Amino acid sequence: MEHEVQIALRMRLVATPELVALVPAGNILDTNQRPAPSPSIIMGESQAVDEGTSLKRSHTRIYHTLHVWKKEPSLSGVRAICDKIRLAVKPARLVLPEGLHCADLLVQSMRYLRDPDGEHSHGVVTVEALIVETAA
Repeated sequence: MEHEVQIALRMRLVATPELVALVPAGNILDTNQRPAPSPSIIMGESQAVDEGTSLKRSHTRIYHTLHVWKKEPSLSGVRAICDKIRLAVKPARLVLPEGLHCADLLVQSMRYLRDPDGEHSHGVVTVEALIVETAA
């Protein structure tokens, strides 16, 4: 289920012209690459937590982390990219394969960090999705 959410989230990001104007679609990656291309969005860690609302265990909250990297002396570039991610996530639920339904989708948090290398800025965006399994 986490993988399907990641795929749908990446599809949403690369289909958002305002975001792709700041980060090329080819730089929105699922990779363990360091240093990452600049600028880039790296599809990061995820966590699945049972919602506890049903004995069927059909509601799962997925937390997915996106890492934003940009070579710059300030944090302004990663802030702008993170804001475009927020706007891309905001308007609609994710389109998922049959058997899964995205009941809710939001950006839970955004953090902006200075990388210890002194050359890069790093943004961390946590996206939260409530997923309902509709098929057994």
